[in-house]
Amino acid sequence: MSELAKWDSFYGILGSAAATLIGLQFVVMTLVAERPSIHSAEAGAAFATPTIVHFCAVLLLSAFLRAPWDAVAFAAVLVGLMGLSGAVYTAIVTRRMWKQPAYKPVFEDWLFHAVLPLTAYVVLAASAFAALSWTRESLFGVGAAALLLLFSAIHNAWDAVAYHVLVQRSKPSTDREHDKTSGKEI
Repeated sequence: MSELAKWDSFYGILGSAAATLIGLQFVVMTLVAERPSIHSAEAGAAFATPTIVHFCAVLLLSAFLRAPWDAVAFAAVLVGLMGLSGAVYTAIVTRRMWKQPAYKPVFEDWLFHAVLPLTAYVVLAASAFAALSWTRESLFGVGAAALLLLFSAIHNAWDAVAYHVLVQRSKPSTDREHDKTSGKEI
């Protein structure tokens, strides 16, 4: 499968980056887990967990596309299922963002937690669907979707860490427990 072989280094780099960032995110979340507030579980499901899911999606996608497939069809089915599953998951995340009481999302949150991941997963599914007819072009779509997921997750991880370091750590503990509008509780 010569078309997939050309992408080997690309997915090697992406997979390594995603795996490293997953580990780093766990370290950071452990360090900032001082005293979670009452609503932190709902906010975590809306803001923190999707970041790890997107990192894992990039890692899994990299593994799928580095496997020595004999034909593109099986890889396309797996990538398509990932795209569809990711789109459904992003819809669930969007609902969680809307319903969680700890933080009122702003435009940037909707963009990086809902719109961009949904776009990436839809492009992933569409690229998988087109893979049998336009293999070369669809691989560029898959690559773009993977990068979009990786950059969205990096942004979201940084946003969460910056919030915990710059906003939450500077507040007295009683303010942290009652703050529902000025920051994320994740």
